[in-house]
Amino acid sequence: MRDTLLIALFAFLGATTAGVLGAGVLLLIRRRSLTAHLAVVAAVAVTAMFAGTLAVARAMFLSSHDLSVVTTVVAMAAVVSLVTALLLGRWVVARSRELALAARSFGDGGEFAAPDGPATAELAALSRELEATSVRLAQSRDRERALESSRRELVAWISHDLRTPLAGLRAMAEALEDGVAAEPDRYLRQMRTEVERLNDMVGDLFELSRIHAGTLKLSPARISLYDLVGDALAGADPLAREHGVRLVGEGVEPVPVEVDGREMSRVLGNLLVNAIRRTPADGTVAVAARRSSEGAVVVSVTDGCGGIPEEDLPRVFDTGWRGTHARTPPAGAGLGLAIVRGIVEAHRGTASVRNVRGGCRFEVRLPAEA
Repeated sequence: MRDTLLIALFAFLGATTAGVLGAGVLLLIRRRSLTAHLAVVAAVAVTAMFAGTLAVARAMFLSSHDLSVVTTVVAMAAVVSLVTALLLGRWVVARSRELALAARSFGDGGEFAAPDGPATAELAALSRELEATSVRLAQSRDRERALESSRRELVAWISHDLRTPLAGLRAMAEALEDGVAAEPDRYLRQMRTEVERLNDMVGDLFELSRIHAGTLKLSPARISLYDLVGDALAGADPLAREHGVRLVGEGVEPVPVEVDGREMSRVLGNLLVNAIRRTPADGTVAVAARRSSEGAVVVSVTDGCGGIPEEDLPRVFDTGWRGTHARTPPAGAGLGLAIVRGIVEAHRGTASVRNVRGGCRFEVRLPAEA
């Protein structure tokens, strides 16, 4: 037992000495290639075994012949270990370089394509993660391009819609100032109308900026959906009469919802104004509200606009989007539906649109307890 302990002690001391030296070498070459690290690890393993064997041999007074045999065996093991470590290191480094080149491609705006051939489990996992990141980056670039296009359209339309009433206001103000206005009261009424429209546009821009900046503050309260829809219908009734459109609010269930009443009234008001303006005279705009089988609350506004082209449906809620027949006042700046989506999503809901017979149906889906 005592001899076994001595052998273990001498072997441990020899191996520890080799391990400490190897750790120092690894520290010095920590910025070098993985091949060098693997070679040092293999050398440390063999050197530790050789140092331990040599220490035991000296302590046990082995013969020179036995010591040379042990040394030869250890030397052959060292050669095989180093060759194996070098081959493994070169293979891993080659796979890493291929992965780096593939990663550089999607970093420059392309798509990531995983290198062919086998790889270690870690490199394969890294490759899968890079592939998923590439997909997310491509989607982000697409969204950024769509947003940039939306911004450009919005700036163009806002500039046009602001220039037109401002030019009219300037002309009417000059006419009043020069005393050439035949009907000053009519000019004043028209100026007030234009100012109110400009004020509405500025209000929409401010609301949209709060939504995009994430600073829209909600004050939820428990409200009856029946009362919410009823107030929205009452507010839109004068516009509907002006356009000769019938408002129908049948099928509105008295479902309680927890929402910000002011913001949700704006949602319903924007949907109703949008529907009324695009429904021909003698048409009908119908509002319905119900609880779905999943427990969500669904409010729908159906108009008689004749439908939206299928290719335009995904863009309906984009900032600045307006239908081809709505490019001129009083259609607005194309912000109403973008505001609708922003407010609904702030309530953890969704806004959608689909074509129905004779028109389209906008749906707002809210959680039962938003």
